[in-house]
Amino acid sequence: MSPAAPPTPSPASPAPRLLDWRVRFGVLALIWGFSFVFIKVGTEGFAPFQVTFGRLLFGTAVLAVALVVKRDRLPRGARVWGHLTVAAFLLNALPFSLFAYAELTIPSTLAGICNATTPLWGMLLSLVALSEDRPTRVRAAGLGIGFVGVLTVLGAWQGFSGVDVTGTALALLASFSYAVGWIYVRRTLTGTGASNLSLAGSQVGIATLQLAIVTPLFTSLPTSVDVLPLLAVIALGALGTGYAMLLQYGVVAEVGPTTAAMVTYFIPVIATAAGVALLDEQLTWNTPVGALIVLTGAALTQSRRKPHPHPVAGNTPTASSVRPTPDGATAFAATVAGTTADAAATTNAAPPTPVVGNRSAGAERVGTTDGAPCRA
Repeated sequence: MSPAAPPTPSPASPAPRLLDWRVRFGVLALIWGFSFVFIKVGTEGFAPFQVTFGRLLFGTAVLAVALVVKRDRLPRGARVWGHLTVAAFLLNALPFSLFAYAELTIPSTLAGICNATTPLWGMLLSLVALSEDRPTRVRAAGLGIGFVGVLTVLGAWQGFSGVDVTGTALALLASFSYAVGWIYVRRTLTGTGASNLSLAGSQVGIATLQLAIVTPLFTSLPTSVDVLPLLAVIALGALGTGYAMLLQYGVVAEVGPTTAAMVTYFIPVIATAAGVALLDEQLTWNTPVGALIVLTGAALTQSRRKPHPHPVAGNTPTASSVRPTPDGATAFAATVAGTTADAAATTNAAPPTPVVGNRSAGAERVGTTDGAPCRA
């Protein structure tokens, strides 16, 4: 069941409606952008797995309340729940944990920029996994430009000096996981009959159970709990993984996934500004310049060929000439990311495309990110 289309505003009052989605879009970008600061502060008082578990727990609570209020039903069928279990790992449990571990040794600004590489990984993977995503010169150029931007951010000409290679690799791996997860969702959760909210809430709930099993095996309860890290984890989960997904869900339903996916390009900018202003993180010239190059490349990878109609008898369009429209599963993938950051985060989900997380591979088909999406 796809979300119902919002009522068409009357011609006499279009402005308030337009302002409404723009405000929510801005709030979504802020939440997923600040998610990397929340992660950094959270790891100052808790182990990375504990930060991730808390994030998922509070995010699940928000989505559970939304499901009850909307009287939405959970998905049905063992097959759907099996796919959701895999999606929960790829789009929530794994990337959220990797970002938490990465920010033990790298600044939140760098983590936010690494999150922006998700569309690059997504395009690279889609060329192999999705037959409908054919390479074009523009998209191929965007892929190359994007990875040049990554090398610029890392200062490759200096031998990556001053950059923690392990932490950076973990952050890039988290973004790669978002891309894999979005493609998996597109291939397996299309046409389930469940709403985006139902799929997203179930996915985050499963990820919470996964972390509930893993966390006690690798961590012990903290001897003391500082207020600031606790508040950061609560904000990360309730806002970045829960409320942000609801915002993304509404924006996608109102203005479509392509416009909603634009949030991906604001996340690293906000993450960088927040890290510098709130955490006193230092920037060298190559960080903002490289980030701009990454975003340029990511935007180019999302360009699409204009469809060429193939007329047949009776002027009826064939299946190949019809541009696919977003469905429940792919819009859900956009919301989850988070990502994103929650794309998160998409962001920060997010994934966001829907899936939790902050993020935007196949932006024509997905709604986000922490992201979504996330997606951090």
